[in-house]
Parts: sequence; C-alpha cells; structure tokens
Amino acid sequence: MSVLTGRLSRLADGLDHVVEVAGRLASWTGFALVLVMAFNVLLRYGFNTGSVAMQELEWHLMSPVSLLCIAYAIKHEGHVRVDIFYGRFSPRWQKLIEFVSCLCVVALCVIIVKLSLGYVEQSYRIGEGSPDPGGLPYRFILKAMIPAGFALLLLQSIAASLRALIALIDGGGMAKPDHELEHAA
Repeated sequence: MSVLTGRLSRLADGLDHVVEVAGRLASWTGFALVLVMAFNVLLRYGFNTGSVAMQELEWHLMSPVSLLCIAYAIKHEGHVRVDIFYGRFSPRWQKLIEFVSCLCVVALCVIIVKLSLGYVEQSYRIGEGSPDPGGLPYRFILKAMIPAGFALLLLQSIAASLRALIALIDGGGMAKPDHELEHAA
C-alpha cells in the first residue's frame, strides 16, 4: 500500500467511524419509538384516551430512525443490491462502477443538504410547530433530520468512493475469479 492509499484508507476509516457512531446513537430512537407506540396503544385501548403530542412523537422519532440510519445501513450493506449484471463483471469493473455510483450519490447528497438547509432555517425562523392543538412545537428539529441524514450519507459515500479508488489504484484483489460464475447474481 502506498503512502497515498494509506492516507485515503485512514480518511475512509475516520468517515466510517463517524457514520458508525451516529448510526448506533440514532438506532436508540427505534427503541424509544417502540416504547412510545406501546404507551399510545395502552392509552387508547386501556384507558380510552390519547394525546396528539404522543401520536406526533411517533413520527418525530421515525425521522431519525429512517434518515440518520440510512448511511449506517449502507455501511453494513444492509441495503438491497440488484446485481444482475454487476456480479458478472470483472473486479476492476465492479470497483469502477462502485466508484462512479458513489460519486453520483455524493453529488445528490450535496444538492439535498444544500436545498434542505433553507427549509430548516425557514421553519426555525417562523417558530413552526404542529398545526394541531396539543401538538409538538419545534418542527425545525424534525426537519433538521433531512440535512443531517443526507450529510451522514455523504460521508459514507465519500468513504465508499475512497475505498473503491484505493482498490483501483492498488489493483489489489483484482484477479479474475477461478470460476466464471462464482460472483454471478
């Protein structure tokens, strides 16, 4: 491994670490969501009552679970990958495709983060809250999950781009498989 690829690898590891920590922290909101939902069901069916704020809290907790954990899921390859053709390509072509697709995700994330910051700022400036009586205030916190989630996805995509670039530079592990269908879908 060259000095350049060593530095790129350390940078990718650092980005992975940020995504790992954020994903693990955000995953706890899933546990909180289950507790809130159970409490709402208990109130509704056990005591014939409910709370608008508690019902809104359900989808307020769903936001960090879905947006902040996307990068974590991709880091751990918990996403669906359709590789009908990809699996038949040589390892070098696979890394090239991975590199280019990660760069496309980087561009998309930059655009979404840039566009969503104004959306969050506007919500904060007007003090946006729930339109429902008894609903939750501070809607900007919920909306802030959009740029935060895509910023984490940006970091993960940069890390994946760096890893694919390292593989392309070093050429390591680029040998053809012994069996042609070994990597086929």
